[in-house]
Amino acid sequence: MKNLSERPVPDIAPFHARRERLLARMNALGGGIAVLPTAAECTRNRDTHYPFRHDSYFHYLTGFGEPEAVVVLVAGESPRSILFCREKNEEREIWDGYRFGPDAARERFGFDEAWTIGDLDQRLPDLLANQPKLWCALGYEADWDARVMRALNTVRANARAGAVPPHAIHDVRTELDEMRLVKDDSELAIMRRAAAISGDGHRRAMAATRPGRHEYEVEAELLYSFRRAGSQAPAYPSIVASGPNACVLHYVENDRMMADGELLLIDAGCELDGYASDITRTFPVNGRFTGAQRDVYELVLAAQRAAKDMIRPGVLWNDPHDAAVRVIAQGLLDLGLLSGPLDAVIEQGLYRRFYMHRTGHWLGRDVHDAGEYKRAGEWRPLEPGMVLTVEPGCYIRAAADVPEAFWNIGVRIEDDAVVTATGCEFITDAAPRSIADIEAVMREGAGATA
Repeated sequence: MKNLSERPVPDIAPFHARRERLLARMNALGGGIAVLPTAAECTRNRDTHYPFRHDSYFHYLTGFGEPEAVVVLVAGESPRSILFCREKNEEREIWDGYRFGPDAARERFGFDEAWTIGDLDQRLPDLLANQPKLWCALGYEADWDARVMRALNTVRANARAGAVPPHAIHDVRTELDEMRLVKDDSELAIMRRAAAISGDGHRRAMAATRPGRHEYEVEAELLYSFRRAGSQAPAYPSIVASGPNACVLHYVENDRMMADGELLLIDAGCELDGYASDITRTFPVNGRFTGAQRDVYELVLAAQRAAKDMIRPGVLWNDPHDAAVRVIAQGLLDLGLLSGPLDAVIEQGLYRRFYMHRTGHWLGRDVHDAGEYKRAGEWRPLEPGMVLTVEPGCYIRAAADVPEAFWNIGVRIEDDAVVTATGCEFITDAAPRSIADIEAVMREGAGATA
């Protein structure tokens, strides 16, 4: 009889394919054994835990979402995939919910073997013995490092019985970072869905924004929209920043009352099935852009278009950023916020007073996802299947040398881009981006609550 509280299982084919790819890469580099734990549960206070979130590398290979789990992959002529997980325990399931247990986990997630997590310390030395290399994530967590070292020392202690420990240790994350950088079809499908959910959340937030409301009231609309559509959690702490707070890049207090005539900058995205979305929109609290707000917004939007137009296979990672910087720098000169020749403003970094961050980052299982930006000291070329954000901005604080009309205008526009065979696709178009579309959504929202 089926257990009605049994958790759903994802399609295991992509996870099996990733394990096969990693094993093939290990074989090409001399074989060995890979050992990866999931994240540890973290205590919030006394006997209460933070909501558990799996380790991204572990889940990328397994799809297994329970805590207290380790995956072991043995390369060679007879490769093996082994899961260590919590045992079935009726009493703990009454308190904490369903557990797969080793037998069901092996069958449902496609492993060759599965054992209880309590068996790990006993079995790991035998698994490590006579393997040429150990692939693991040293530095991941001190207790885990110590556990791996104890297993290696146990192998060394059995040297007279013929046991030989791995002669080299490699960081398995180096290989997994390269794998994670290019998304497969199943990953892109999830990311598109996450982007659509987040875009709808931003639309709802725009419609709910009014002078006199607090930032946290708008944040509540976002969180409601994310969860209602099936997202498990926000991908990162939401930034809901009005007025001068919009000029604070990582503002997260979200407790200020919004005033008429101000801008509201929202940087928020949901996480769905382990994948992040990341969207920023900036709009007027009262639903109408002023002249200075409009000028800065159109400047940032033009910079984003310039960056997007650069994204295609073979283009270097930094090229879209350089394109956005050139547009921002020229716009700051045109607005009278900077002076001098354009090339000097760029070369001397004078634009960084108002635009101090990069134009994007990798996106995937982590909001700032795995993957190197340079190879051998050179910016890496983009490839189809990579996903990155495109997020230029302009942040103008009150200052004696800044015209008052521009004070406290902070604008960022951020979308999620998939590199395609011929260019790129913005998957976050559900969030209104143009001034006309933003003002229309806000008019509709005001009319609905009038």
